[in-house]
Amino acid sequence: MSETYTILQALKKLEHYCAYQDRCHDEVVSKLKSLKMTADEIDQVIVKLISDNFLNETRFACSFARGKHRIKQWGKVRIVNELKFRHISAYNITTALKEISSEEYYETFENLSLKTWEGISEKNKLKKSKKFCDALLRKGFESTLVYEKMKMLSSTKDEV
Repeated sequence: MSETYTILQALKKLEHYCAYQDRCHDEVVSKLKSLKMTADEIDQVIVKLISDNFLNETRFACSFARGKHRIKQWGKVRIVNELKFRHISAYNITTALKEISSEEYYETFENLSLKTWEGISEKNKLKKSKKFCDALLRKGFESTLVYEKMKMLSSTKDEV
């Protein structure tokens, strides 16, 4: 049942895997291990993928940051943590964060914070504020931004 792959077969398979969507080195190594490749074979395949530009960690980090911010509305804290979890270098993380303009970032934060505040039906001001902060901190927005916004919303948006 366990199929073994030649380096060439594994390379073809991984070229498709990387062409489908940008991957980080960790994902590619895991995929190669699942194909029962040896450490030496894994190194050979990775070197070839990098030289043929199928595997590019900077490109991965940038598209990851853009996508997670625009689609999932994640803040920078969460994006940084997720990239660190994938063993992306500090240089690539910094480069990736430059993909999100500060205007776009704050616009997303504003829209998400208003939507979150309006969506919490809690009558108790303290509980509502806590739920609001928890939700935005989970999304990965900076605590200073979140707490500032919470103070502003809880003082202006009085419940009827």
